[in-house]
Amino acid sequence: MRRKLAAGNWKMNGLSGQLTELEALAEAHPKPAVDVLICPPVTLLATAARQCPFDIGAQDCHANASGAHTGDVSAEMLRDVGAKAVIVGHSERRESYDEHSDIVRAKARAAQQAGLMAIVCMGESLAQREAQNTLDIIGGQLAGSVPDNATAENLVIAYEPIWAIGTGLVPSLAQIGEVHGFIRARLERRFGAGVGRGVRILYGGSVKPDNAAEIFQVPDVDGALVGGASLKAADFSPIINALEGA
Repeated sequence: MRRKLAAGNWKMNGLSGQLTELEALAEAHPKPAVDVLICPPVTLLATAARQCPFDIGAQDCHANASGAHTGDVSAEMLRDVGAKAVIVGHSERRESYDEHSDIVRAKARAAQQAGLMAIVCMGESLAQREAQNTLDIIGGQLAGSVPDNATAENLVIAYEPIWAIGTGLVPSLAQIGEVHGFIRARLERRFGAGVGRGVRILYGGSVKPDNAAEIFQVPDVDGALVGGASLKAADFSPIINALEGA
């Protein structure tokens, strides 16, 4: 049985005062029946890891362990300050920084070698969806972005259709189910039934308290990677409740 995961991606939001939201979330969920992961900006990682009872993750890492990479942070550095996971391949990184799947794969491999769980993101644009190329795009990103040494413990897949991130638009339940089922089948074919059935697949893209419950009923949706709704305990808590009830 795959344990459900509610992951919050704060993106470039949050000063130190906002860590009180994590305190409020912990009060609301002292013993959650699902895994809860918070990915704040790197400036808050160390403090959040010390103060928060939930696992803390980062939003990106460099593929190298060290070196002349001004402004970058390695997976080892993230692990050193208490991170347990790192998001790689988010569409905002793929688009804004031209990160192709080979770069994402190298980052995911670095994360896993450092003992972190890699949350590998993938998703199609609206033009690709309208051209009915979604599964081709997802298949290519899955093959190119996921390292060969993936296990159910060091890999999570996050399906985030680009056109749904922060827009309020959400794919139909049938569309979500089609993509998640496709990812599951590809994972089983590549890694075998044990690993393929054990890797968690999250949905992300305008997940909110009012749509979370129905999304979590879709087969092979093992949780969510939540953006804006994870910034406040009042918004994220109902999503966790919905996942616990799924």
